[in-house]
Amino acid sequence: MGRRKGGIGIALVTGVLLVGTSACGEGGSGKASGNDAKAPGKASASASPSPTKPAGPPMLLDTITPQTGTTVGVAMPISVVFTNPVAAKARATVEKHMKVSASQPVAGAWHWFGDKRADWRPKTYWPSGTTVKIDADMNGVSNGNGRYGVHDYTHTFKIGDDVRADVSVTGHTMRVTRNGKTVRTLSINAGSAQYPTWNGTMAVIDKQEKVHMTSCSVGISCDKGSPNYYDLTLPWDIHLTQSGTYVHYSTGDPNPGSGSARGSHGCVHLSMSDAKWFYGQVKQGDPVTITGSPRAKAPADNGYADFNLGWDQWLAGSASGMGTTVTL
Repeated sequence: MGRRKGGIGIALVTGVLLVGTSACGEGGSGKASGNDAKAPGKASASASPSPTKPAGPPMLLDTITPQTGTTVGVAMPISVVFTNPVAAKARATVEKHMKVSASQPVAGAWHWFGDKRADWRPKTYWPSGTTVKIDADMNGVSNGNGRYGVHDYTHTFKIGDDVRADVSVTGHTMRVTRNGKTVRTLSINAGSAQYPTWNGTMAVIDKQEKVHMTSCSVGISCDKGSPNYYDLTLPWDIHLTQSGTYVHYSTGDPNPGSGSARGSHGCVHLSMSDAKWFYGQVKQGDPVTITGSPRAKAPADNGYADFNLGWDQWLAGSASGMGTTVTL
């Protein structure tokens, strides 16, 4: 089960709890949401375009993820969402004005998902302990569509312990490692033949102690008489995709593992005690890698599944190519 969320971010200046109904289901490749930071309120058009630029509406950022001051996992991208489309001709300049610095050199690149979202990810996972800064100096920068930036946005965050979860759908197990050492191997059930789980690596979007999940919210069934109908509030929920994938406990599958082998509607089920334990281990940006499902890898913009693109594919969506972080 899992919840579908409609937007990419939480309001920027203050943290806002995302609410709404959800369900395990994979009805689309929707966009990520989580502890995003939303840009300050809109400035007037005359506030600060440079004198050489025509007056017009401002170019603003809607969200920047991760939030400043947070500690995230090794697979967490920097994700920037603009309020208005950025033209292809302007993207190289925009990328160059979004400077990524780090406490140690890290190779990476920007990649555009459509015309409003750009993610920066390292070629391989971030090294644990790295401090990262994104300085998006948009003052006077054109979006190629008649808008010019009027703000400088800065976020600084840290990469925490290297916590990973590797899920084997066919083996009904999830192996959790911390800094290269196995901590525990848990029994799981994943999606059914009708509702298979996404394969691939998905960075944790967020987590909540309780989530209200319904089959109707993701288009599985709105018929209360259907065997696939559910309307439940379930605990210890780790959010993996915008289309509704979670790792969590389910009352319909209380003792997951090869013995029960009961399929979900696309989520990964843990026992109550294991779900609570896992909830305490993971943070935003920790990679959960699922293998053995008959389904394809999750689309890279379905949450923060950026590492589901190979490096050549990633660079194909960049306007300025690979670079190395500036040293903090």
